[in-house]
Amino acid sequence: MHRFVHKGVGLNYIDVPPHEGSGPAVLLIHGFASNHSVNWVATQWVRSLTHAGYRVIALDNRGHGLSDKLYDPAEYTTFLMADDAAALLGHLGIEGAGVIGYSMGARIAAFLTRAHPRLVRVLAMGGLGYRLVDGIGLPQSIAEALEAPGLNAIEDPMGRMFRAFAEMTGSDLRALAACIRGSRQTMPLEHVRMIATPTIVAVGTNDPIAGDARRLTDVMQNAVPFDIEGRDHNVAVGDITHRKAVIAFFDNHLKKEP
Repeated sequence: MHRFVHKGVGLNYIDVPPHEGSGPAVLLIHGFASNHSVNWVATQWVRSLTHAGYRVIALDNRGHGLSDKLYDPAEYTTFLMADDAAALLGHLGIEGAGVIGYSMGARIAAFLTRAHPRLVRVLAMGGLGYRLVDGIGLPQSIAEALEAPGLNAIEDPMGRMFRAFAEMTGSDLRALAACIRGSRQTMPLEHVRMIATPTIVAVGTNDPIAGDARRLTDVMQNAVPFDIEGRDHNVAVGDITHRKAVIAFFDNHLKKEP
């Protein structure tokens, strides 16, 4: 892995060249309590993208993976995490890239696109539909589950699920609790309407967390929905139809740019 420091926060990332030749850069932004390896390597995204001719960059968000752990919720706003992503592309000298985000990563990717429209040439949002506008992400009760003395003390099913996942990924539970308390920003509808970047919004048909993909794409200038059939929030990210749809969308938009 590589590492750079942005405004005092150390961030780890991978930078993988295309399987053959050279190709456009794609930045991957993972979801809450995950990391680049669990979200993107283990699910075959990195392999699929590099074999499709893309240079793949994937970071561990602040508080996650091998990146620095912070314990103040104010250090985890979506604005700050989007700024981390922009800084990474700047650090690598990349002036424009495709960006793929899942769940919290999709929220970060949307904020990145709104703040830096020329930097994000094509956008894929997975596991996040209209909740970008009308939902503040995962329930704050998950923070309490992360701070509980153990799994047996957690009654809330979603909290228990995320605590088990965080333990499985070896995460810093206190940092994640701060993250979920701090990263609760929605995007105003008028700002969503300003996003002109070609966008695909992919949501599992059994996902109760993301919100409606079509309701979101209907208010965007240049967006299409994609149903990840029969998948819930947790498994939709690695679904092969999801990967194929996003890569086809990127091929159509990113590779055809002059």
